[in-house]
Amino acid sequence: MPSLKLTDDTFARAVYDAGIPVFVDFWADWCGPCHAVAPLLEELADELKEFVVIAKLNIDENPLTAETEAIHSVPTFKIFRDGAMVAQDIGAYTKDALRNWILETVG
Repeated sequence: MPSLKLTDDTFARAVYDAGIPVFVDFWADWCGPCHAVAPLLEELADELKEFVVIAKLNIDENPLTAETEAIHSVPTFKIFRDGAMVAQDIGAYTKDALRNWILETVG
């Protein structure tokens, strides 16, 4: 399952109303570390689909959500559960580090 592409129009419904936790990657085309972590997140989207939805939001194409979520650096990762943010981190990580952080957070 590929990661879910979010927009300003779909963010609230897809993230706040989701039945399972949602991991959101806030990224930009000009961000090198964002491109480095993208294939890892695609792999994790399939591996962890029973536990979490992996989603992506391009901050340049969706400035309203980027502002609402106070995104000042990319990549920024946020995990939401039951409509609330439960974890946040910034920076590129290895696949194992991302998997471990996600699983520790979503239980």
